[in-house]
Amino acid sequence: MLPRVGPWHFVGRADELRRIVASATSGERHGLILSGTAGIGKTRLLREAVSVLPPERYAVWTATASIAVAGLPFGGLAQVLPGDQPAGMSPAGLLRWAVDALHRQAAGRQIVLAIDDAHLLDPSSAALVYLVARDAHATVLGTLRTGEQVPLPVRALWTDDLVDHDELAPLSAGDTRALLVEMLGGPVDTTSADRLWRLSAGNPLLLRELVIAASTSDELTRPYGVWRWTGEFDLAPRLTDLIDARIGDLSDDVRAVIELVAFGEPIGLSLLIEASGEEPVEIAEERGLIRVAASDRRHHVRLAHPLYGEVVRQRCPVTRAMRLKARLATLVEGAGIRRRDDLLRVAEWRLDSGTATDPVPLLEAGAQAFSRYNMHLGARLARAALDIGGGFDAADLLAAVLMFMDRSEEALPVLDSVRDEIDSDQRRSRWLVVRGLVSYWGLGRESAVDDIARDAATVSDPGFRARVHSFEAIMRMHRLETAEACRLSQSIVDSPGAPASARALAQCVLAHADAVRGQLAASARLTDQVQADAPLWRAEMPYLQLALELARGTRLAIAGDLAGIDAVVADEFADLADAGDFRLGSGYLSVVRAQSARLRGRSAEALRGSLQACAVLAGSRVFAGLAHAERAYAAALLGDADEAKAAMADSDQTQRPGMAVLYPWREQARAWVFACGGDVEQAIRALVTLVERLRQDGFAAHEVLVLHDLVRLGCATLAIEWPSGASQAQTVADRLAELACAVDGPVAALMARHAAAAGDGAELLTVADAFAELGLLLFAAEAAAMAVVRLRAATGAERSEASARLGDLLACCDALRTPALRAARPALTEREHQIARLAAAGVASKQIADQLFLSTRTIENHLQRVYGKLGVTNRSELAHALRALPET
Repeated sequence: MLPRVGPWHFVGRADELRRIVASATSGERHGLILSGTAGIGKTRLLREAVSVLPPERYAVWTATASIAVAGLPFGGLAQVLPGDQPAGMSPAGLLRWAVDALHRQAAGRQIVLAIDDAHLLDPSSAALVYLVARDAHATVLGTLRTGEQVPLPVRALWTDDLVDHDELAPLSAGDTRALLVEMLGGPVDTTSADRLWRLSAGNPLLLRELVIAASTSDELTRPYGVWRWTGEFDLAPRLTDLIDARIGDLSDDVRAVIELVAFGEPIGLSLLIEASGEEPVEIAEERGLIRVAASDRRHHVRLAHPLYGEVVRQRCPVTRAMRLKARLATLVEGAGIRRRDDLLRVAEWRLDSGTATDPVPLLEAGAQAFSRYNMHLGARLARAALDIGGGFDAADLLAAVLMFMDRSEEALPVLDSVRDEIDSDQRRSRWLVVRGLVSYWGLGRESAVDDIARDAATVSDPGFRARVHSFEAIMRMHRLETAEACRLSQSIVDSPGAPASARALAQCVLAHADAVRGQLAASARLTDQVQADAPLWRAEMPYLQLALELARGTRLAIAGDLAGIDAVVADEFADLADAGDFRLGSGYLSVVRAQSARLRGRSAEALRGSLQACAVLAGSRVFAGLAHAERAYAAALLGDADEAKAAMADSDQTQRPGMAVLYPWREQARAWVFACGGDVEQAIRALVTLVERLRQDGFAAHEVLVLHDLVRLGCATLAIEWPSGASQAQTVADRLAELACAVDGPVAALMARHAAAAGDGAELLTVADAFAELGLLLFAAEAAAMAVVRLRAATGAERSEASARLGDLLACCDALRTPALRAARPALTEREHQIARLAAAGVASKQIADQLFLSTRTIENHLQRVYGKLGVTNRSELAHALRALPET
């Protein structure tokens, strides 16, 4: 299905829009002129701004100047001025007549003159605009195209301090994402949106053309309703015409400059001058085709717009492109490979130009690309190195990269091809680790755990054997052999000869185990240590970052540490994973973002985030089941039973036994799917079963969350009959109180307090406030809803306070649909709903009666019934209470 790409509703530019409106309405200034490049959105912004001005107060006239009428007196304002222009008047008289005509038409209202493309105004129109700006009862708003010659009267508007003049900046990344959603009619994954933002440089016109080009070449897909772009597109004629108009005709020497920069950006200024000569470089800069930026003591050159490079590269003949890349490689090698990116760039140029003959630099560059999570480049360089004699090292690197590109079937033959080259413990340990990685996570073979445990004995060196055992440990952790996983990991951490990578992976296992057991402080110390040691292990084992993020993300989600989650998803790894198409990394972080949004009560945002995770992880054997479970949970909170059920089915289908450690999140989601579908009893049974399993596994922190789910379903006093051999039966509240002493952090204690307060309305409101202080608005709203139910028989003031508190909390959340919130929402008839909404909006009873064709007495009787049902006493309290009601 092709996307729709316009027309679209206006999005973004909120600050700019407010500023233009303020310029027209504040009376402090006489206007605002905005400059900007073609397609940046000046015209639309101006149109949106004047459309909100009330016509009873402002006489708004809009005009668009044009080159077609630039030679006619008042041609630019022909749409504004009366058609009966008097004959025989002097130029000064005509100007006075024009001003008087505008005032007559304004009929006492404030004049707002909005001129688009004011740089094209004819001299008479430009002079009139200047005179209008000097009028105390008039405002001038306008747009100019950057770089164009501006008529002197228009320039005098800001040089004489009559109006403000600013440059309209490109769209931000956030506004670009919002515009893409509007263009495409659905959510866009973060990586695709960021790529399109960078390539369009925040220009809405170019963004539209990019979307059209990508959609017509089938490079836009929509898995799970989320648009994804491959990064490829064919240059459509409209797009190339736009770029050609900006680039213009080029001489051969200037074109050579542009081509070198297109293939080499950022390129050092001195290298560019050495290759092309000083004069062509100066001409290219003067024409605005390249940008020179200082970085430390060097100067680097880029093209003025990212799309210039796309056009130049796609149009450049293959043989010339190869020659240019070989030239760039020689230039950088001659100057010395000093910057971190130089190794990667030279290797890629050598590969593209057919001049790569040594596998060593290709291998070094491939390892660097992998360490920066640039998966496609890493695979390409590793395969090229293997093809020209890179041997074992190239095969080892290529197999690892292929696994993380969801191409594990290709990885095993690569590994098998170099089995005969295993001639040391170091190589054997590497081969066993990568083979285990591919077999267990890539191909889903649980037997890989026993294989790697057996084969570790063939490695005699203790340090290299520790590396193999570290992978055995994390495999065992993932399939719930927690005790053995921790034993192995602790032995590695205690071994002085264990390499940094093995020790870090073992610490990740221990950190994960500590998190699910409730030892959150110890878990945090371990992950902090692994992160601090990253320079010691990243080059050798960059994918260890994924184990770190799983341990850290599990702890933060369990702890309800929203600030911590925000810090993780804003970290460098998140950007690298998205940019490099490291799907396991970016997909898992999307799940963590969704969990954070869910806890904040932003269930629609959680659903979007989990859908993005599902799209990114399509085909993955690792986190896909978790992503679909989070999608099911978010849909359940929104009350979408069909979507929740479908998502849970997808989770069951994509979940792999090798990731059994994720079962608490999945089974929690399943219970809420039952609740959303109306089967609360089944949800309770599922949660009780899960509590028993978690206690058996020793996952105390997860158990706290599930017990709290039972509290949210009204089961704080439910007795849990533990399996034989365990302690006697406990209520949910009793067990939570017991665990609150064993699980770190404030959330466990607060959840226990929530359970203890289940019958006390005032205490429930206090609990709601405590949850809100932590940002956990979902739990806060539900606690307040329980307070509303408990206080229905209380005095009017207490009921009103609870209802108002719930309304305030729900105003910060999405349209949540949980049993606790439904119980707090009294059933109003459709008529009562209608009357209540009007009354809360301040409409008098007599006006409501006239509008609904009822008597005033009937309206008052209805309102009294509404007050009783909502627990309020007057209209001022009614608006708060209505926030807790479902939309109609």
